[in-house]
Amino acid sequence: MGKILIIDDELSLREFLQILLSKDNHEVEVAVNGEAGIELLRQQEFDVVLTDLRMPGAVDGMGVLRYVREHRPSVQIVMMTAFATTETAIEAMKLGAYDYLQKPFKNEELQALVHKCLEKRALLKENVQLKSELQERYNFGNFLGKSPQMVSLFDLLHKVAQSEINVLITGENGTGKELVARALHYNGPRSGRPFVPVNCGAIPEQLLESELFGHTKGAFTGADRDKMGLFQVADGGTLFLDEIGEMPSHIQVKLLRVLQEKSIRPLGGAKEQAVDVRILSATNKNLQDEVKAGSFREDLFFRLNVLTVEIPALRERLEDIPLLAHHFLNLYGKNSGGSHVQGISRDAMELLVNYDFPGNVRELENLIERGLLFESEDMLQPESLPANVRNRSTSTLPTVELEQLALPHEGLEVFLEKVERQLLELALEQANGVRKEAAKLLKISFRSFRYRLAKLSMSE
Repeated sequence: MGKILIIDDELSLREFLQILLSKDNHEVEVAVNGEAGIELLRQQEFDVVLTDLRMPGAVDGMGVLRYVREHRPSVQIVMMTAFATTETAIEAMKLGAYDYLQKPFKNEELQALVHKCLEKRALLKENVQLKSELQERYNFGNFLGKSPQMVSLFDLLHKVAQSEINVLITGENGTGKELVARALHYNGPRSGRPFVPVNCGAIPEQLLESELFGHTKGAFTGADRDKMGLFQVADGGTLFLDEIGEMPSHIQVKLLRVLQEKSIRPLGGAKEQAVDVRILSATNKNLQDEVKAGSFREDLFFRLNVLTVEIPALRERLEDIPLLAHHFLNLYGKNSGGSHVQGISRDAMELLVNYDFPGNVRELENLIERGLLFESEDMLQPESLPANVRNRSTSTLPTVELEQLALPHEGLEVFLEKVERQLLELALEQANGVRKEAAKLLKISFRSFRYRLAKLSMSE
């Protein structure tokens, strides 16, 4: 249901369209010409405008279209005319009309078009709301989320950022461990000093020691000058040791000494050099298991792990997927040739929410950037998502004979929500309240089950 404005100088058509659309439970206002229509648009909020192209007076249908695009950009507008030409149709679409309807038209054609307009209007409003949420509250630095897990994480990060303690950041690949490290640095007292990231697994073992601690001229073959280490570069700031679990044992020993003594000795050097560095480290490994296996020093683990910040996987916080997807849509829209894409269709969003994202937020970012490259419409469609997302998100529905079906008087969305609620309740009842068992009965993942409970505001 939506609020619709009809602008046409023909009384009989205005009355007919008002009756037709009111039967579909839409709220309908009418205007006799362009000037009256614009006055109503100034006073009220509409979802869809149906306007005649040729009308008497100073403002014709094109004038209404220009006003709507300038002052009510999310309102969808459909042009109606009995004098259709290719030139006027192209001009109207270039100016931002949703569609162009030639009189006489079929009732079903108009009703379907209004439905599509309302769907797009809802998506655009949702996009605006998500943009507002991104700006206002659901972030810490460049780290985004509104799920309970992320809200709790942001509260923790705000407290930890003001401290000097060493933090171990854990999480799967692609969850955003470096983003958390940067947020802790730039929201803390060292924000004006260097933030130096180093991937311990990406630097060859024979070079890592020199990279971290530096070396003097002649320390080894090829050392033709003194080299400052990353600890010295980060002095006064933060050193982020990513993939700390990949650090070789002999360098672990030197790192432990630096943490204890607050000083370093470059390779080949004779003197200790004091350094003031906060250490943030990250890993996708279980370091406690590495300690038990003897590949990571226990004393170093406790030095690094004064506090652990664990980032949940994206599949564990489904509520964040729409927020993140719209963030990446806005981020890459202008740079990927996708500036015409204004939102994400409901079908595409459903696929994203039901996908398990083994690559986490980084994978979602790549999916949206890729989708913008291929999308030709103004809403990101399922066809622009990779086949693995479409296939893994598709469920098989039981076939129902058409004669068994009846159109729901309350509307499709309300009916489907009612059926989904009843099935969830039935599954919980048969599983004696055990949610994981209920998910198995419905042949859906536990995370999808939890998402559906939250969507319907059902108690877990």
